[in-house]
Amino acid sequence: MRALKTAPYDPKKNFWAPDKKEIFVKVEAKSEKGDDVTCVAAGGATVVVKKSKLLPQNPSKFACAEDMVNMTFLHEAAVLGNLRERYENTLIYTYSGLFCVVINPFKLLPIYTANVVDTYRGKRRTEVPPHLFCVVDNAYQNMVSERQCQSCLIT
Repeated sequence: MRALKTAPYDPKKNFWAPDKKEIFVKVEAKSEKGDDVTCVAAGGATVVVKKSKLLPQNPSKFACAEDMVNMTFLHEAAVLGNLRERYENTLIYTYSGLFCVVINPFKLLPIYTANVVDTYRGKRRTEVPPHLFCVVDNAYQNMVSERQCQSCLIT
């Protein structure tokens, strides 16, 4: 994950391009001719994309962002790319402002133990990585301190 956060970034060259298989892929712009931009995809394939179809990538420091609200660009490609990077690093919880986005890992993960519960007990969202336990504990703490009903929406 450290390599993702320190990867070279050039806002004039690094974009997301539409892709039939992957929806969006990271590309590096190499040359322009009219409205066409010749790009090289992460796998090395050369693709020609209409300039209007390219979406800017976020700076590398936002790779695997815990809260997508902090990203410079918050378009469909950036959101899907961030969620994919986090999923590939077994980070299934991601915040998007007040919401906690969860991706089904389709396998058991050791993230529901008593030790993990203790890690999140009494902590603010900014103090620990995203997790459903943090959302629930924050609701509980607010209920106790504010003496008001709380709710968590899970869809």
